[in-house]
Amino acid sequence: MCGTILGGTAVPLQAQEAAQAAPVVPAEDTIKSIVVSGAQRLEPTTVLSYMQLRVGQTYTQESADQALKDLFETELFKDVSIRNNDGAVVIDVVENPVINRILLEGNKRIKEDKIYPEIRLAPRQIFTRSKVRADVARIIELYKRKGRFAANVEPKMVQLDQNRVDIVFEINEGPKSKVQQINIIGNEEFSDGKLRGEMVTKQSRFYRFFSSSDTYDPDRLAFDQQKLRQFYLTEGYADFRVISAIAELTPDKRDFIITYVVEEGDRYQFGEVSVESDIRDFTPEFLTPQLPMKTGDFYNAKQVEDTVERLSETAGLFGYAFADVRPEFTRNKDTLTMDILFQVAESDRVYVERIDINGNTLTQDKVVRREFRLNEGDAFNSFQVKRSANRIKSLGFFQDELEIEQRQGSAPDRIILEANVEERATGELQLSAGFSSVENFILQASIRQRNFRGKGQELRASASYSSYSQSIELGFTEPYLFDRNIAVGADIFRRDTNSFNFVNNNRETTFEQLTTGFQIRAGVPITEYLSASLRYGLSHDDVTLEPSLFFQDSNGDGIRGNSPGDQCDPLVAGRFLCDALGSRTTSSLGASLIYDDRDNRIRPTRGQSIVGSVDFAGLGGSVKYLRGRLNASKHWRVLGDFIFTASAEGGYIHPLEDRGSAADGIDDVRLTDRFFLGEPQIRGFDIRGVGPRVVRSTTIPGLDTNGNPINQLVEVTNGTQTDDAIGGRAYYLARAELEIPLGSGARELGLRPSIFVDVGAVFNVVQPLLLTDAQTQSFGSRQVFDAAGDPVLDANGNATFESAPQYLTVNAAGEAVTTFDAMTGGVANPIATSFTERFFGDSINPRLSVGIGVNWNSPFGPFRIDVAKALLKEPGDDTKLFTFNVGTQF
Repeated sequence: MCGTILGGTAVPLQAQEAAQAAPVVPAEDTIKSIVVSGAQRLEPTTVLSYMQLRVGQTYTQESADQALKDLFETELFKDVSIRNNDGAVVIDVVENPVINRILLEGNKRIKEDKIYPEIRLAPRQIFTRSKVRADVARIIELYKRKGRFAANVEPKMVQLDQNRVDIVFEINEGPKSKVQQINIIGNEEFSDGKLRGEMVTKQSRFYRFFSSSDTYDPDRLAFDQQKLRQFYLTEGYADFRVISAIAELTPDKRDFIITYVVEEGDRYQFGEVSVESDIRDFTPEFLTPQLPMKTGDFYNAKQVEDTVERLSETAGLFGYAFADVRPEFTRNKDTLTMDILFQVAESDRVYVERIDINGNTLTQDKVVRREFRLNEGDAFNSFQVKRSANRIKSLGFFQDELEIEQRQGSAPDRIILEANVEERATGELQLSAGFSSVENFILQASIRQRNFRGKGQELRASASYSSYSQSIELGFTEPYLFDRNIAVGADIFRRDTNSFNFVNNNRETTFEQLTTGFQIRAGVPITEYLSASLRYGLSHDDVTLEPSLFFQDSNGDGIRGNSPGDQCDPLVAGRFLCDALGSRTTSSLGASLIYDDRDNRIRPTRGQSIVGSVDFAGLGGSVKYLRGRLNASKHWRVLGDFIFTASAEGGYIHPLEDRGSAADGIDDVRLTDRFFLGEPQIRGFDIRGVGPRVVRSTTIPGLDTNGNPINQLVEVTNGTQTDDAIGGRAYYLARAELEIPLGSGARELGLRPSIFVDVGAVFNVVQPLLLTDAQTQSFGSRQVFDAAGDPVLDANGNATFESAPQYLTVNAAGEAVTTFDAMTGGVANPIATSFTERFFGDSINPRLSVGIGVNWNSPFGPFRIDVAKALLKEPGDDTKLFTFNVGTQF
């Protein structure tokens, strides 16, 4: 603004309004000529056309005043004067300037792109004071809608050359006007707190920083009066009324105090309740017993409204789309009862004349039409219309609040169904980096189109990389093969996953599993809510361990895994990990039976789903098993906008091959095929933190009082512990979660908090053979020399070695100092010499956790945080209080 102000002088617009027209010289001569002086942009003839003075007329005071009025009404002139010199009339005009540009100053809470559309003035228009005043009023009204009633707008004009001006709106936004207090006068049956709880507007409190409900809004004030009336009518107070509702500014003009004056009236009960119907299939004998209200119950207006809606929907099930249901009330003030007669007027059975789909630009009509449960020509059915709307919303292609409108057709018995859809983006391109408490650093790239070519097809590709897993996947799904209700799809994948355990809370990789394969699948509906699917998958798994860490040193050169003969060392890796090594091929055929009547598959609020599946591996390949799973969930909307979800699942895998005996500690189900349970399935426990596991404690030898190594094994402070989950054949898991609604401000941020309870267990596995002290005595090796000091060679001329027990010297702090060879007394490499293994967790007993969590659609990607406390656990289970994921889907 500095440069603009230097180019001219900033003058308050109000100062211009003090300018007055020059006095008119009264005269009554015949007008001989009219001359326009001072016009720059306007032609003199244009100026003359705006007034009624003409040559030849008699000049009077009244005609001059009318001419002045006519010229000022054009709003083209800042000043006008008229002089009469013996019939020669001179009209001096000063034109209003042209607007060069419009500027805003001081706006922080409302961005310019929200204010400029409210301003009617525009560059290159003629400046007028009335338009400026109107724009000021519109800007102030915009701030009032945002709850800033103390906002003030001061318009300024910066004079430029060539009769141009810059208009500057200086905005003082002021504080946000809160509702400091809500007073209610006249209530006797219900407390102020109870009534305030029914209102949308809330009193300003420090803990409502996420909510906008404590901001004053006059429209919300009127809505709250309706909320009060609805509450009293549901409690039986049929005569309730709000006498007045006044909002007053506090003395500092910052906040509001709202005062309601109410009159409760008497409380009514239901009297006689009945139904009369003129529809043949809609008999009172059938409907009256199903009415929810009974004589003697307190009157409830909401129950009456719901009954009218329910009767209308029931009529719609019989094909009467325009059934007219009207309740008639008979108020008995003496007995304080309300008789209600529901009258169902006669109407024609209705048929669907046409189905219109509007608003879809990318999505083909057939994608929407095939979700309709009604066809053109079918008898109308209100339930099927509602079901159609839910199926269309479940596609995820359109807005959530989608409704199918019903319009009168070309005849009384015809109806037009109209779906006005609003498409949303269905393509997803994600390049993200993040951090997870499970995966550490994560890189992920994916592309997905859920409505490929507008045909409802899904095409996806993804790749991810983290410290413990890498994967690439491609997939395609056709929901309607050849326009028939048959869904087909295929996936190909390659996954490289590192399993891990925890050593003193430090995560360490154990085995690596590389899986490559594909799956094809098909599904068909059986009924509206029941469907079946088949799938076939072929995958190849290669499970390996790092030889330099987990293999034996068979040739005694001190390097593990260096020789082709080196095998997995059970003393280091454990027998169960050594057993998992190798390559195998899984060829499996699976089937699922699915029941799903949820209102929305993406974010359901009501309904249930049940999925039963079975997989048979053994159609070729080297793996053979039969695996079954059952998943079920149910959703309710409770206490208004709270969403409660209960879910349960379980599974069992039965081996179809004999891999060894239980006496040898070998389970017929391979380690990589078993069930595992922990984070994130059951919160409050660590990754794979529930179920059977082998815990290994490491001990090292000590010294006697003279500092000599001793063969007796003693535990010292630097002993370590590893924790390997080995899974189970069976598991169960149940969850109960309540999603808590927040105010509009929190919803705009994408916050969805919830409280939850998780319970589950994984069990049933053959206990592996555990290592004992005798088995785990470690030995060093030394080269063998003869009496002359020459090396002893084997038949091939290679040096020979013999075992030499080694002992570790430790200081008072338990730290390794040096190692002695018992045969020579020489110094050798430090080595731990004992493992103790214990088996835990193979129990059907439930593990239980409770906690709170928050989903947040943050600018950095989806974010989930959970704080859970394990209340029930078994020995060996690994618990975890706090978990989070950010930057990747969960």
